[in-house]
Amino acid sequence: MPQWIPLTQGTDSLPAVYTITDEVQLLRMNEPNPGVLIAESPKVIARAMRAGYVPLSFLMTPAQAQGESAPLLAACPADTPVYLAEDALLSALRGYPMTRGALALMQRRPLPDAAALCAEAHRIAILEQVVNPTNIGAMFRNAAALGVDAVLLTQSCCDPLYRRAARVSMGTVFQIPWTYLPDVPTAAEILRPLGFRLAAMALREDAISLQTAHLKAAKKLAILFGAEGDGLSEAALSVCDDVVMIPMSHEVDSLNVAASSAIAFWELGKQNTFQ
Repeated sequence: MPQWIPLTQGTDSLPAVYTITDEVQLLRMNEPNPGVLIAESPKVIARAMRAGYVPLSFLMTPAQAQGESAPLLAACPADTPVYLAEDALLSALRGYPMTRGALALMQRRPLPDAAALCAEAHRIAILEQVVNPTNIGAMFRNAAALGVDAVLLTQSCCDPLYRRAARVSMGTVFQIPWTYLPDVPTAAEILRPLGFRLAAMALREDAISLQTAHLKAAKKLAILFGAEGDGLSEAALSVCDDVVMIPMSHEVDSLNVAASSAIAFWELGKQNTFQ
């Protein structure tokens, strides 16, 4: 069984890492080695564990430990610390309310090489300067649901393993392979030798339809999405084979980037091209 550690008011036994609200501190905690992350909710924790992320400790309510999270705890080494307290005390100790009743501190894993990540892929997403964690989480959830094999992010994007991004994604950030690249031109240099066509989602007069035959028939396709507000950079657009736009009505000029990703992934996904 795990190591149960009940918490009381004023206790000093809760690791300070659980009270850190700055995600960058968690990311850089073990530099130059990978840092740590905090996964929130039993479903997210379970998907992380299935993907090979190792829990260093847990923080949860006694009811959660005996309920939905019990199978997760049973799968951990016997000496894994499990800190227990009721909701009111957890909120007081951490300085803000805890949702879903369970947190897990986990060791990050080294990121994969981009070329190796995409070698066997058919549909990938490239995200440039997407900084909102809710959008990142939603885009990963869309990617997982609609057959995207991998995600490449520029280094200015929000970290997919930030707590809110992972929670919004329902843990799919641990299922979909991903890594960082410096910029989109670097991604193009890696993907073209692998046979990928690059399609940029952007508002331009020369944009083509999502339903264009050569897009849907492409064996390997990378779909690019840009920053909230500004969209893709000119540098990114310059290396793409196609510019693609979702038709709008009622004088709406664009969709939220996460919403547009769901439409693009469905229209250009593997389920609509080949089996």
